[in-house]
Amino acid sequence: MDLKVVFAALERVCEDNISALSGPSDLPYGSVANRLVTCMRQIQEHGQALEPVVTSFAAVYHHYDFDAQTPGNGYRTLVKVLQSCLLHIIHKGRYIASNYNGAFFRADHNVSEMEAYCSALCQLRALLYLAKQLINDNDHSQLYSLQEGDLSRKFVQEYSSMHKACFYGRCLGFQFSPTLRPFLQTVVISMVSYGETFGKQQSGLGMAALSLLTSGKYVIDPELRGAEFERITQNLDLQFWKSFWNLTESGLITGFSRITSSPVQVNFTLTLPPVTLRLPLVSDPSLSASVSPPLAHCGPGPVHVRLISSELREGQDSEELLAFSRTDPPHINASHLPWVQKHPRSPWLLIHFHGGGFVAQTSRSHENYLRSWSKELNVPVLSVDYSLSPEAPFPRALEECFYAYCWALKNCHLLGSTAERVCLAGDSAGGNLCITVSMKAISSGIRVPNGIMAAYPATLLTTDASPSRLLTLIDPLLPLSVLTKCINAYAGTESQAVQPAVASGSLSSLGRDTAILLNDLTQGASNWIQSYLDPLRTTARSPSSTPSKNTRGMLSHTSSPNSDGHKGYPDGFEPLRSECLAFIRPTSCPIIRNPFVSPLLAPKNLLRGLPHVHIVASALDALLDDSVMFAKKLRDMGQPVSLTVVEDLPHGFLSLSMISKETDAALEICVEQIREVFQ
Repeated sequence: MDLKVVFAALERVCEDNISALSGPSDLPYGSVANRLVTCMRQIQEHGQALEPVVTSFAAVYHHYDFDAQTPGNGYRTLVKVLQSCLLHIIHKGRYIASNYNGAFFRADHNVSEMEAYCSALCQLRALLYLAKQLINDNDHSQLYSLQEGDLSRKFVQEYSSMHKACFYGRCLGFQFSPTLRPFLQTVVISMVSYGETFGKQQSGLGMAALSLLTSGKYVIDPELRGAEFERITQNLDLQFWKSFWNLTESGLITGFSRITSSPVQVNFTLTLPPVTLRLPLVSDPSLSASVSPPLAHCGPGPVHVRLISSELREGQDSEELLAFSRTDPPHINASHLPWVQKHPRSPWLLIHFHGGGFVAQTSRSHENYLRSWSKELNVPVLSVDYSLSPEAPFPRALEECFYAYCWALKNCHLLGSTAERVCLAGDSAGGNLCITVSMKAISSGIRVPNGIMAAYPATLLTTDASPSRLLTLIDPLLPLSVLTKCINAYAGTESQAVQPAVASGSLSSLGRDTAILLNDLTQGASNWIQSYLDPLRTTARSPSSTPSKNTRGMLSHTSSPNSDGHKGYPDGFEPLRSECLAFIRPTSCPIIRNPFVSPLLAPKNLLRGLPHVHIVASALDALLDDSVMFAKKLRDMGQPVSLTVVEDLPHGFLSLSMISKETDAALEICVEQIREVFQ
């Protein structure tokens, strides 16, 4: 849609509402009408100030695209997010102007909605001013400066102090596909409910039950939900995030996922013993390279993997392979059925590295789409359960993934494949590992994979500012405070004592949990009821409780302690500031600039020789610029690379398959990229 049309429509809507509600009237709304008029005047002022800024972006943002056929970069994304916010305001404003005289018009609800979007618009205005500084300070067509500078430090300071709760309450997920918004609301409510009970001496199932009972107040009070989510994302430690993300490992969730996903004949885990492997050198196959087992941090240790295959193939039920199995008996559905045909070995092999910020999840969380890939591509899939940070920081995960890759090449006959063509695939942290494992194969002189499919890969593990990373201020799935915790954990600088992750809701603890479940339910119900009977108890618990409507306007005039001397905002403008400041640990450790941690910083000699890299990114992902800049770097070196940017989806969309048609379409794009590697 033409941005001039959008801004003109916004101006008309503001004028219509102001004129209708500010003159003599017999409306019964009183102070509510005054709030709406004040809000619409603020929106009008924001719109008038933003139009020239957005116009300047629209004139230059095409210079930052990968190519003319692939429009996508952080500057485009910021404009797109702003446009989504404006369209919501226009839609709501038209509704109010047309229905405020109606008998069933909910005045307070509609004004609260408009105030929330006014707050969001104010914060987006601040982000666009920061992005304007990036354009001015960075080299032409560069999305990152790749230098530690004042602007990156200011970005972190601004994130620490800027108000973010408005993006997690009534405005939650406005920038994403409408079909995803109910899911995002469920995730956020689950997270804040889990955060309220986290740390209590509670069993896994009991904690889930208590979280369920405390979630009601967050459903009916969006402002409370937003404030609590802001508190959680800014102040809870890495243990909380590991625990919450690992809920997807629970038996209940994975069991349901298996019911709804494609059936497979082979699905079991293997333990690869820590023995030295020898693989032929590419330059001279008569010579071999020695591949040591993983050694970093805790000495030689086994590597755990999962084999998934839609069809039973030769070698997959062999005694030699089953000796590595971690399950007794291994889950092979058809191996003992005489009428089931055993298929020949596939010429293809897909090796997968899961995402999870290097700190959480296993192949179990990603089974849903791995089963689909195995069936659609008719290929065996080997997914690596690498060790997680901060217990096993860099380079342990890389060593284990590289070792598993080498073991698969040497033992492909056991996996039901001849490995004539091998593809590495992964998302987020897994995409990073796909690239760095291939770099390690190049430097070791052994065979590199035939191609890589990296979905929204993390190629720069720093807090360097980029336009897309400004989205970490509003992204419910990838806030900057959480991103830095994951980066520091992988770099080994996360000082928190974190226990090894466990599947906190698994069915293995069902017996113990059931014994105290009734007590948990009773306590949870009591807490929930008391939160309504004594609202002061709820607000006193958290220093970040929702500001009242009277104080909400005061936030816009509150200065940040870090904002003194900053000239990035025009006179008279200041973004809303949070009552709950975030602590962001700087990502200043030299390890994060190691090319095997941040491949975007790798010298050309480490990247030359990479196979065709197929990158699938999302336009609304905070890591979009990682993908665009890495694809540009490979292209400028003459390396084969392709970039596909999907619309309206968040980071981690692979794990959201079957939730919406948009996620299914994105999943199909990934399948097609893998298929291209195999052709």
